[in-house]
Amino acid sequence: MVSASSGDPFALAMAPPLNETAVEKELRERAEAEARSVSDVIDEQIRQERMALKKKSVKVLLLGQNESGKSATLKNFQLQYAGREWAEERASWRAVVYLNLINSILRVLDVLLREMSLSDDARRPGTYSRTDYLSDSDLESSSPAPVYRFTDKHRLLKLRLAPLRRVQADLERKLGPGSREINFTSEATASPFYLTARQGQGPSGEFGINSTNGWRSALEKLRPSQKGVDRPESSLTRRKEEEVIEILVGCKDDMNNLWKDSVVQQILARRKSKVEDSAGFFLNDMERIVSYTYEPSDDDIVRARLRTVGVQEHRLTMDKAHGTDWIMYDVGGTRSSRASWIPYFDDADAIIFLCPISCFDETLREDRGVNRLEDSYQLWRFVCSSRLLSRAQIILFLNKCDILQNKLKRGMRVRDFVPSFGDRKNDTPTVMGYFQSHFKEISKRASPEARPFFIYFTSVIDTKATAATLSVVKESILRVHLRNAELIL
Repeated sequence: MVSASSGDPFALAMAPPLNETAVEKELRERAEAEARSVSDVIDEQIRQERMALKKKSVKVLLLGQNESGKSATLKNFQLQYAGREWAEERASWRAVVYLNLINSILRVLDVLLREMSLSDDARRPGTYSRTDYLSDSDLESSSPAPVYRFTDKHRLLKLRLAPLRRVQADLERKLGPGSREINFTSEATASPFYLTARQGQGPSGEFGINSTNGWRSALEKLRPSQKGVDRPESSLTRRKEEEVIEILVGCKDDMNNLWKDSVVQQILARRKSKVEDSAGFFLNDMERIVSYTYEPSDDDIVRARLRTVGVQEHRLTMDKAHGTDWIMYDVGGTRSSRASWIPYFDDADAIIFLCPISCFDETLREDRGVNRLEDSYQLWRFVCSSRLLSRAQIILFLNKCDILQNKLKRGMRVRDFVPSFGDRKNDTPTVMGYFQSHFKEISKRASPEARPFFIYFTSVIDTKATAATLSVVKESILRVHLRNAELIL
């Protein structure tokens, strides 16, 4: 019996009533036992629900800089493991492919117009203005400007391709902020997570969204009405798309003439501007794409470029036997987007980090003073050193090996951009091995404790080759997840 003078409020509350009879005590103890039993059942249900959630959901983050191939990797996963949704979205990707095609042809046209303007002795103001399509190599060249033979044909192309600028603007408005690339130069440092003074807004005025639907929020606007459902916006979308196709078909010959023009090719070669290496490049597929009957292929959808804005969530059922869902997060890779990554690090089961090893000669769009490969090194160092990710399985995709091979075949020397490469043989296997060893060394030095990680050389726009890689990655992640969830030994 607890006395009133004990001073323990909890003990007083739990003490049996004073002058309790034997019958009353028996009834009280029986009620307390029943209450404990109910409480134990509820606790067990909560525990089982938490275990079931842990067993069925695998949290995978896709990390890497802008244009590293994160979204293309996600699309490969969807192609392999979400066939129904993939088929439903197929037609909606047509507009994205058209926009990518238009962006490329206007970039080439603007390079031509700039050269024509520079060759004009009068240097008339307003002849040319810098646009977002031009990269550093488009705009600058250290070699003396040669004299090109421009004709009336070149001047006429500017007029005949002018309707494409209106189509471009219409498609960008329809698809939203992800349809437009950022292009600004900042004095920001090369730190992995550049934070601006204005919360939620980058130095370019870029804004971000957290979307549970990913690019579906953009594609939904372009999806035709379902059978039996008449949506007014669907008929408007169809009319707009018909207008786009009409204009593209009307400009098809001029686009072909521009792209295949010998003078244009000389200009691009001199400026070392390889439009073919750009994300969303479709100029060599013009004959197939600019058609009234065009339907995007699987490869077209994977190659199509729609920039990720914010952090986008996608759910895939990857293991039907165990009912395991993957929640995959595709993150924006630009400087101003990276601060939004960190909240998603908690409880991550796996990281797929992508580095485009072909970018050793390129700089960031956001900051022309920062080499893209060095930026990837810094991001990789941050990921490896993060204690929030210390329990996550890490998989490294050294991506765009196809572009790397093409650059080396063209005679580009790695040591001119990466002095530490030294006098090693300038061939693809040697370069790939060198970059691989560098990433291994960073992981070894930066990780709080030693842990294994897996490295794959990839070209994620190659859907067949990537399918085999993803199958191995899937099995590896699932095996570790099930072991952690105590479902397998």
